[in-house]
Amino acid sequence: MEDEDLRLAPRTKAAELLAWAEAEGREPVAESPLRAVLALLELGEGRMHDGWPELTSAAVEHLLYERLYLYVQPEPGQDPLAYGAAVRLLIDHRRAAKRLNAKRQERLHAEAEWQGEVAAGLLRRADLVTWPRLYTLLLRAAGVDTADGEAVRAWLEGFRELPEEERLAAFAALEADGVLDPVEDGGWEAGGRTLAVGMATDGARRLLEQGLMRRSYRNLAELTALGRPMPEELAGDFGAFEEAAALAALELTGTWTVPGLPELLVVEFPELAPEPGPAEIDAYLAGLDEGWAEEEEEEEEAAADGEWPAETEEPTDGDERAPEQA
Repeated sequence: MEDEDLRLAPRTKAAELLAWAEAEGREPVAESPLRAVLALLELGEGRMHDGWPELTSAAVEHLLYERLYLYVQPEPGQDPLAYGAAVRLLIDHRRAAKRLNAKRQERLHAEAEWQGEVAAGLLRRADLVTWPRLYTLLLRAAGVDTADGEAVRAWLEGFRELPEEERLAAFAALEADGVLDPVEDGGWEAGGRTLAVGMATDGARRLLEQGLMRRSYRNLAELTALGRPMPEELAGDFGAFEEAAALAALELTGTWTVPGLPELLVVEFPELAPEPGPAEIDAYLAGLDEGWAEEEEEEEEAAADGEWPAETEEPTDGDERAPEQA
């Protein structure tokens, strides 16, 4: 699919924004986070103007609080706060271009600062990774040259040969070693974490595919207005276009993790990155419902007997309890 009018992959104005920042004597922002921020904003549901995202409170929150942790894994040594800094630089640029007034600039700046701090925390949570992000961390921990596609494939082949319990232990080691922050959800061995990661990965990829296709449709609107023919991929069967969007989504995710890794996990190593189907999800939810029902029954019996389970007792003086993980 070579037709320029389709333009599946975002062509962000990161270079132009970096040049503007340098000319203005602004504090430099890392290029990789800046490109990710611009691409995700462009592929969101917000409006664009002259190739730049139109910034709103909703767009900033959607990016930093709901989307970023689905796709990006900061490079080694990279400050995760760089994503918030990239948004703030974009805000100032749009103000200089007279697309924001001073009041909106100030408000968005404050929102981007604290949302950027939240995003940095979300990027470290063990329960919020997707498969590409998780395997990026494993590859780096193993010292694999992630720029070498054959080295990445070879490591995945070796990892596939390990027993499942050893693979789960490798996931858990990322928390034990401080690479990811642990959360109280039962961990990897409980089964629910794997299911959640698979669901998040599938959802993130589909969102990206939809954003890429939506972006192309916007670019094609001008063709329709001018009476020009549609590209061949859109002239009849949309299958080729959908396949191209799916591939572009995998390639784009690779630019934010490890190039080629997302496609390898989907095409060659799906058993290492399972994405559950409806039946598996229903079975898991049914198990949760059964467990909750048993807990409620136990509490009702305890209440009838005038006794309460230990976990419902009020803490006494000196009894310190960790707050529940959000």
